[in-house]
Amino acid sequence: MFDWFAQIGKSAIDFWARLGGEVLLFLQTVMAFSKIIFRPGLIIQQLFSIGVRSMLIIIVSGFFVGMVLGLQGYNTLIDFGAEESLGVMVALSLVRELGPVVTALLFAGRAGSALTAEIGLMKATEQLSGLEMMAVNPVERILAPRLFAGIISMPLLAAMFSAVGVFGGYLVGVDLLGVDTGAYWSQMQARVDFDQDIVQGVIKSVVFGVVTTWIAVYEGYTCLPTSEGVSRSTTRTVVYSALAVLGLDFLLTALML
Repeated sequence: MFDWFAQIGKSAIDFWARLGGEVLLFLQTVMAFSKIIFRPGLIIQQLFSIGVRSMLIIIVSGFFVGMVLGLQGYNTLIDFGAEESLGVMVALSLVRELGPVVTALLFAGRAGSALTAEIGLMKATEQLSGLEMMAVNPVERILAPRLFAGIISMPLLAAMFSAVGVFGGYLVGVDLLGVDTGAYWSQMQARVDFDQDIVQGVIKSVVFGVVTTWIAVYEGYTCLPTSEGVSRSTTRTVVYSALAVLGLDFLLTALML
């Protein structure tokens, strides 16, 4: 009985110790932003690796999600004689929810896992220790540029996802199902509000960018320096990021509404 209570206490202490370590390392990484701004080459390199190389899966996924929304939305709205509101439904669904959330999930699966594996291999091959031996802070040189690039990339990728999704819904709704072109765009322009809808989506994408990138960076930086440790950290990155994104999406939506 006492062993059971001791195990619970040990788990609680380990959890808070890990959480405290994460917060301290995060603050150190954010404070390093002031130094990497003067080294734009590092940021541009990571923007290409994290953002540009994720564009293909984001654009293709956004296009098909928009097409599905157009098809499903039309079949639902036509029962109420409101098929001209298809553009509003597609745009609001993408800008408010699906754009930031699906982009973050895809980002975690593609860029997040790559970041964890990359940093984990650096640790396993003692490259991080080599930087410390040369008096180079790995937090400033490795973690900060990747976190900064992830925060910048996520809102841009989410905007691309939503824009391509709206175009996919247009192709299905207007060209395939016969919705009036003017009604599709005019209803969207009249009903989608910048402050209430677009800004909310941007805020969500920024928060998701911070969380998913930080989980990926932290898991890689603290993983066991073995092949098994790197693989487990990569798996945890995807799982933790997905859970964090879905949980934060609910909290942010409740606060914004």
